Amino acid sequence: MPFNVLTRDRPPTSREPASPVAHRGLLAVMCACVVLVVGMVAAINLAVPMLAASALHPSASTLVWIVDTYVIFFACLVIPGGAAGDRFGRKGVLLAGLGLFAVGVLLSALAPNVAVLLVSRAITGVGAAAVLPNTLAVLLHAVPVERKDPTIAVWASMTGIGGVVGNVGGGAVLSGGSWRWLFVAALPIALVLVALVGRIAPVSPRHDRALDLPGAVLFVVASVALLLGIVQGPESGWGSPVVIGGFVCAAVLFAVWTVVELKVEHPLLDPRLFRVPGLRSACLGMTTVFFGMFALFYVNASFLQYGMGFSVLRTGLGIIPLTIPIILGARHVGRLSQRIGIDATIALAFVFVGGGLLGLSMSDAHTSYLVYAAWLVVTGIGVTLALPTLSGAIAGSLPHAQAGVGAGLQATTREFGSALGVAVISTVLTARFVAALPLDIRTAHDPHTVAQALATTSGRTNDVVTAFISGAETGLRTVGVTVLVLGALVVLQSLLSRRGRAH
Repeated sequence: MPFNVLTRDRPPTSREPASPVAHRGLLAVMCACVVLVVGMVAAINLAVPMLAASALHPSASTLVWIVDTYVIFFACLVIPGGAAGDRFGRKGVLLAGLGLFAVGVLLSALAPNVAVLLVSRAITGVGAAAVLPNTLAVLLHAVPVERKDPTIAVWASMTGIGGVVGNVGGGAVLSGGSWRWLFVAALPIALVLVALVGRIAPVSPRHDRALDLPGAVLFVVASVALLLGIVQGPESGWGSPVVIGGFVCAAVLFAVWTVVELKVEHPLLDPRLFRVPGLRSACLGMTTVFFGMFALFYVNASFLQYGMGFSVLRTGLGIIPLTIPIILGARHVGRLSQRIGIDATIALAFVFVGGGLLGLSMSDAHTSYLVYAAWLVVTGIGVTLALPTLSGAIAGSLPHAQAGVGAGLQATTREFGSALGVAVISTVLTARFVAALPLDIRTAHDPHTVAQALATTSGRTNDVVTAFISGAETGLRTVGVTVLVLGALVVLQSLLSRRGRAH
């Protein structure tokens, strides 16, 4: 009987993996799904210079939307994606998500204009939101109890490895010369995973929990309104109706979302959870770390290509030093946290992340890549300290029965922080880039991207690149300071909450 994603999952059958080899095969497929959807978040940043110079002629703000549309839908719908799996069947929703992802990347590869590309990116993000939570749900249903903790650890590590694969793999694919190849390459991978999931993934019982569609829609629209205000500021003016309207709409919609979530029986995300100080500070911390990381990813791709003259492949490889501490040090973080305490570990993490970003902000076209790489390692040490510590804090702040909510919260805070990081650093970079251009270029052409400036000037490459580097320095400095300030708030709130519990 064919499987229908809108019908009740059948009870586990003999097709469920039973042997260790079958479990490993299922784990490998689920991890590949995670790497695919997370890798796309990072890979698109490498294509920004190509997109800027393409026949689509995107503005600076449009470039941000091309990057962030996928991330926003991914971030805002990952919790509903998990709930849909519980309601309609995890395997079925996972297959539907991979199918949507495949449709989205195909449309992106063929997009004739920016509007179609943005819609395609949204479809891909919806698919990713259905994939990520259900890969873990399928695994937890299939593996024996004694293998659950190691399985979760491997699955969680894929969210970090996905960023590396996205950068390296994206660089290799984009070296073909067109941004469209990035989406073309993702299509067969998604289709192969559809076939593998359909063949080896087991089905699991579903639960009759209602979906909170109003909450999901409000959260998406409010998030888009917030980013609209941030992204359009440099082009439309901070006092323009579009920007002010975006911020006002975001505030109103988030307020309405809160009221709706407090009244529904099964909310998308219960605002009352944030009464728990430890959870509140850990979520802010996770958002802040990914805010810094993806702001760096966005600038790094363009800086290495424009500023240092790297090819797109070398640019993809150039981020690897950031991952060295994650690969080598993640398993030791737990012992360090036990020795010096959670708050000290988190404080140290933000010092390294913020300090690394500030160090990178001092780079220019004459900086040795070895120096640049050293600051990437410093930033990577902070990320290594932060992720397992904050993940444990989020999980530890909720009762065991709400473990799924904790996993969804982690995914939402990560992706939302990523979207905000890209939006903020692009906004600062664009404003400073335009201001740093020579007056005659600004007056004659009013460019807002490096590609626009290079296309409309002749023999002024050095002036344009110098202005871009100035914008990148300002953007990284702004993000680095923001990470340090928010990190201090996270640590302060954590200390106060512990002191309150002690009394």
